[in-house]
Amino acid sequence: MDLYVGGTEHAVLHLLYARFWHKVLFDLGYVSTAEPFFKLVNQGLILGEDNQKMSKSRGNVVNPDDILKDYGADAFRLYEMFMGPLDVAKPWQTSGLIGVRRFLERAWRIVCDDNDMLHPSIQDASSYPQELLRLRHKTVRAVTEDIEGLRFNTGIARLMEMANVLTHSPVRPREIVETFVKLLAPFAPHVAEELWRKLGYDGTLAYASWPGFDPDLCVDESHEYVVQVNGKVRHRFRGETGLDAHGLIVAAKAEPEVGALLQGRDVMKEIAIPGRLVNFVVRE
Repeated sequence: MDLYVGGTEHAVLHLLYARFWHKVLFDLGYVSTAEPFFKLVNQGLILGEDNQKMSKSRGNVVNPDDILKDYGADAFRLYEMFMGPLDVAKPWQTSGLIGVRRFLERAWRIVCDDNDMLHPSIQDASSYPQELLRLRHKTVRAVTEDIEGLRFNTGIARLMEMANVLTHSPVRPREIVETFVKLLAPFAPHVAEELWRKLGYDGTLAYASWPGFDPDLCVDESHEYVVQVNGKVRHRFRGETGLDAHGLIVAAKAEPEVGALLQGRDVMKEIAIPGRLVNFVVRE
């Protein structure tokens, strides 16, 4: 088995016995691996709203049927993944479902208008703003890597950022919208399937190809750099992405605010950390 996902309580029951019997079979020559699972992930417990383990005796159990009735299966599923990292214990907060439900409603309105017809802003654009193109590729890469790393909460956060941009975009290129729906599908499969139909497809989204990305388009054209004087942050500026140490120092000095900070002061040392900051060490 490539991946075993189980709770910590499984370690003294199913996991222990599974490993025991597998090792017996390995010693007898019936299986080819010494361990039954190539990778083990222990997911954290979902605690009650009182931050205690759910149990009937404590009276803090949440009935899933009630959640499904009030919020729907996708919101329930999405919220559990959005609560936090998979491997840590997390307290349940029913109120947290409201924000997740609103995100799904926003996702619906990206594709559909108020009459649940295809939104008029969705267009088969052959070209569109570079910002949207980069957003698509950056989001695909981030969500793909987050799913592979079982970081579902951060993947959902990326989709929320993409939804905010598309919501306020006067033109929604069909390619970008379809990519958004594909990325949403593993987290909210029922809503995504309905949106896929609204986009004009008859077949199920489950068989659609996963979107790819261009690494070059995942890099921002500009980057925010920090300028320090004697280790204290004094200025921030946006410059070209990928500047080396020398280029970063030159760009920082070209900033009028930095020039004013250094005017008349004896610069003893210039320290540049590419991709992050410049620190000017001056004589006090």
